[in-house]
Amino acid sequence: MVTIYGIPNCDTIKKTKTWFDQHHIPYSFHDYRKDRISKQHLQKWCKQMGWEQVLNKKSTSWRNLDAETQSGITSAAKAIAVLLEHPTLIKRPVIERDGIIVQIGFNEEALESLFL
Repeated sequence: MVTIYGIPNCDTIKKTKTWFDQHHIPYSFHDYRKDRISKQHLQKWCKQMGWEQVLNKKSTSWRNLDAETQSGITSAAKAIAVLLEHPTLIKRPVIERDGIIVQIGFNEEALESLFL
């Protein structure tokens, strides 16, 4: 089973969902702003991909953080604490298949190689 994690109003999420719909690939969508994300889930992601890959430093949410919070994120534990408080700092989309991340971010060629 494929799960797409993100927030519904994100253009990249819309593009990702459209790609899956056009290719008739079933998925479930997890809105981590509304449905939140567990600490255990974030720990698993950070262990698998590295916290630097999970944290989106290019987002508006990142720019809205104070400099002290930004500079204080120096480890997975600190990143997870901030991500729990501000889930929109998680890169989008995070795509899992059978509980394992297969892609972070939208990359059509990567999706084609993974799913087609």
